[in-house]
Amino acid sequence: MGFDLVSMFKHMGAVAWGVVITLTIMSLYSIQIMIERWYTFKKAADQSRKYVPEISRFLKQGKIKEAIDASHGKNVSYSHVAKVLVPGLQEWLYQVESGEADKDREGAVDSAKRAIQRATAVNMSDLKRGMGVLATIGATAPFVGLFGTTFGIINAFSGMALTGSGGIAAISAGIAEALITTAYGLFVAVPAVWAYNYFGGRVEGFNVEMDNTASELLDFLMKKGA
Repeated sequence: MGFDLVSMFKHMGAVAWGVVITLTIMSLYSIQIMIERWYTFKKAADQSRKYVPEISRFLKQGKIKEAIDASHGKNVSYSHVAKVLVPGLQEWLYQVESGEADKDREGAVDSAKRAIQRATAVNMSDLKRGMGVLATIGATAPFVGLFGTTFGIINAFSGMALTGSGGIAAISAGIAEALITTAYGLFVAVPAVWAYNYFGGRVEGFNVEMDNTASELLDFLMKKGA
């Protein structure tokens, strides 16, 4: 039997094939998450880049309702900044219309701040969606592959015991087949780990942007209001 990949795949046992299929499903799932997260993060960055100057213009003009309207719609549906600011703006508008902002501006700003904090927590959870799966795949895929390798090596030595033949030549082909699953496990794990670290950095960057923008809004409301 040759040592080419096609021959080794043909001679793999049921356990090895089960491991390969499992790793393939894990790989496809991780690729799906990578594509979805990349698209979501790209849209979030692009929309927020356009949204911030527009919302700043409305706020400087004291147009809170217009700012709230600009924070909705397809143009900002992915914007992480819009998702965080709009609850604060809505709460501030309520405080202004109810007269609470005139009585206690600091209390009104605190109410807007709490609304922003709740929105930030929800948005952070949404931004991290799928990240746990990438981490799990990156951590467990090598062990899934090793599971198949272990069974493959056991089968190789069992075959040697049954035939009575010894030496490395008798088991080298079987071990080579068994090691395919470990290699495949690493092949699945490495991109998942890379993607997890990359997207984790993007999430942290988005978190900083949300915090900075929210702080600027609260400072503006404290100084100028509606």
